[in-house]
Amino acid sequence: MTAKTCGLLRHVSNESLNDQITTALLRWGSSELRDLPWRRTNNAWCVFVSEVMLQQTSVARVLPKYEAFIERFPTPQSLAEASLGDALALWHGLGYPRRCRNLQASAQMIHAHHGGEVPDTLEAMLALPGVGAYTARAVLSFAYRQDVAVVDTNVARIIARMTGAPLKARELQERADELLPMGLSWEWNQVMMDFGARVCVARSPKCSQCVVQDICVWRGGPDSPDPAPATAGTSKPQSRFEGSDRQARGRAMKAAIKNELSHADVVEAMQLEHDPARAQRLIESLLSDGLLSHDKGLFTLP
Repeated sequence: MTAKTCGLLRHVSNESLNDQITTALLRWGSSELRDLPWRRTNNAWCVFVSEVMLQQTSVARVLPKYEAFIERFPTPQSLAEASLGDALALWHGLGYPRRCRNLQASAQMIHAHHGGEVPDTLEAMLALPGVGAYTARAVLSFAYRQDVAVVDTNVARIIARMTGAPLKARELQERADELLPMGLSWEWNQVMMDFGARVCVARSPKCSQCVVQDICVWRGGPDSPDPAPATAGTSKPQSRFEGSDRQARGRAMKAAIKNELSHADVVEAMQLEHDPARAQRLIESLLSDGLLSHDKGLFTLP
């Protein structure tokens, strides 16, 4: 048992934490938390990178990309001064490349206006490109150990089900704030996210393994509709990837990692020779998003 686990259990036994939900979930987490590289560091940049990568992307896909990205860009300055193309080449395979573009823009702002240090206030974090309430609060909790409740899709699902009703964003955050045990922000937020990812899952929740099943209002009952899908911040089914615009754009960017491409090369890479109008629309969208560059008739990563 690690020192962190021992400390967690000591806090659980404290009478000041007499809320049943908090106690039960912290006790579950004392032995069930996953060992992940971004959980082994208080480095705010590493935490920030991991949180951006984990948006809409599984842990399994993020793990190898995270380690390679941090090795290449260990500080905000290193990413700020690199070409976006270099960053996108490392990012490829994670999807949603706008996140990488926004991360570099954030690194540039951090380097220029925050002395190279990731901000430690909610206001300053929210001012960074592409950073929303979840990512901002995650950095404050996981890097700076501030007492803030983090609400991701897993946390939103747990709270909605325990409450037994769909929740709007403001109400959801308020309820998360009420549950937060002061002084245990890091542990509590990690536990909630892991519990939602492994037990209180979106499909086929493992209610028989739930340590708060006697407290949960919903309890997976067949006669009561699941309140999670209608709750703010919970994951919605993604559109089909095969044959999608996202897939075609990704193919174009992958082809541009190693080679300069003609217009015909880009269309061929996207496999859209049969649909030139769609191909042109996607090329223009990649240029507009700053994810491809065009010079002297050739396309490259920026």
